[in-house]
Amino acid sequence: MEDKIMSLVRFSNQVPGLFDRFFENDFFDWSTRNYSNTNTSIPSVNIKEDDEAFEVELAAPGFKKDDFKIEINNNSLSISSEKKVENETKEGQQFTRKEFSYQSFCRNFTLPNTTEGDKISAKYDNGILRIAIPKKEEAKPKPARQIEIK
Repeated sequence: MEDKIMSLVRFSNQVPGLFDRFFENDFFDWSTRNYSNTNTSIPSVNIKEDDEAFEVELAAPGFKKDDFKIEINNNSLSISSEKKVENETKEGQQFTRKEFSYQSFCRNFTLPNTTEGDKISAKYDNGILRIAIPKKEEAKPKPARQIEIK
């Protein structure tokens, strides 16, 4: 099973320059970090953030919700799946080309200390696994207030 680790929050109190962000683009990544040991792609991930929560979206069409295993352990979120490749052919049938395959994968994310690990929820719909990670109350933005001068 391939194991990839990435932080949920890439930048902390920094504004990266356009030049830095340009070269971080996956287009320039010629490594195999987005591929499993079977040289098939690992599901892509989007991470959204708003004032209330983070949301991780994992693209995994063709899966069922029971195919996924989601665990949290010491501020680490792990999303994995293990599917066996079915090589069943019917009598008299042969494949000229066969690209359908499902493999094992594991994606790991380091959660910020500002998240509520015990309130994480997930749902799978239309090929997208969505994981909601609420923020702690103290991490949410506070409205501006005026300080009285005495």
